[in-house]
Amino acid sequence: MKWLDKLPWLIVIVTVVTMGLAPYKPEPHVWEKLNMLMAGTLSRPLDIGDFFLHVTPWLLLILKTLREFSRSR
Repeated sequence: MKWLDKLPWLIVIVTVVTMGLAPYKPEPHVWEKLNMLMAGTLSRPLDIGDFFLHVTPWLLLILKTLREFSRSR
């Protein structure tokens, strides 16, 4: 997990704002894909790949935040 420690916060935040939320209108793409997942309609390979593309920056942000809190204790 040292690679996560070396990853700058700015890169993670900019990635979340751009890839994690784009396109912004009519709703963030990741939100649309999460709704599809909850409704059970996330079944096409293109949609599944798109979901992972847009959710990965959020996972990095969560992991980096948890890692930072665990290191500070």
